[in-house]
Amino acid sequence: MAIRPEQLATELARGLAPLYLIHGDEPLLALEAADAIRAAARTQGITEREVLVVTQGFKWNALEMAAGNLSLFGEAKLVDLRIPTGKPGREGGEALQRYAKQLPTDGVITLVSLPQLDWATRKAAWFVALAAAGVEVECNAPPLAQLPDWLAGRLARQQQRAPREALEFIAQHVEGNLLAAHQELQKLALLFDPGELALAQVQEAVLNVARYDTEKLRVALLEGDPARLVRMIEGLKGEGAAPPLVLWAMATEIRTLALLKSGHESGQPLSALFKKERVFDRNRQKLAERALARFSANALRAALMHAAKLDRIIKGIAKGEVWDEFLQLALRLAHR
Repeated sequence: MAIRPEQLATELARGLAPLYLIHGDEPLLALEAADAIRAAARTQGITEREVLVVTQGFKWNALEMAAGNLSLFGEAKLVDLRIPTGKPGREGGEALQRYAKQLPTDGVITLVSLPQLDWATRKAAWFVALAAAGVEVECNAPPLAQLPDWLAGRLARQQQRAPREALEFIAQHVEGNLLAAHQELQKLALLFDPGELALAQVQEAVLNVARYDTEKLRVALLEGDPARLVRMIEGLKGEGAAPPLVLWAMATEIRTLALLKSGHESGQPLSALFKKERVFDRNRQKLAERALARFSANALRAALMHAAKLDRIIKGIAKGEVWDEFLQLALRLAHR
């Protein structure tokens, strides 16, 4: 069974499952989910815990031994298995499949923690077996459009409220950095009494702690929001992002759109084109489909030529200011 992080408390209130599988791109949510499971186990009287961290040379028989090796006076146990790389290897994959098929039933609870996983890993037999055997909690950061609602929920926990414009202000300043968002909300709880927060109070208290990366830039290019693209480019510049990496992200997204546009205009279905160009994420497919409606094939070819010019500037064989050109290229792809 797959649930969202915000559904975990309700699920735990119904009772403990034999296995929990946590993964995703947001460390704060993953940490909170794991903490909630451990706390629920303690509430149920499960005080014994054994932590197993999969590193090079890890002996996979330790997993079965941990599950079957209760202490002299222990009647239950939490086995806390952590796979930091998300890649258990062939031997580990086989061990996890066996474990999922024969989960301990004598009060042993298993918690498996993984990082963000690619689509191929999520289709691996060991992952499918674990997800089918227990409760899967995918801890991904909410997209920018949903971030104000996420913030409102967090504020409600500390008995505070804020108008929509204040929530959007916070979201813009903490985008891509949920840990910082959590800290900023805690600061609001310390500075102000429970109740309604004014926009001016929020603006005065919240720092600009947004964190940008090239993956979020690629999504922003598909969305085409000019204001967000400007913030992204300025943020990446301020963080000292490597121009070749920024160019790679932008050019890759433009090239993919150009190939999708060309194929679709030649009569090929988008579903087949998405598979060909390895665009498997459903949300990204929807964004790409909307982006394709905004551009002609000529516009995308012009954007690729602009990216080629940027490449020459970065290499020092053409004149120009790199970050100004990045900004111009991004705005070329904004809403029309």
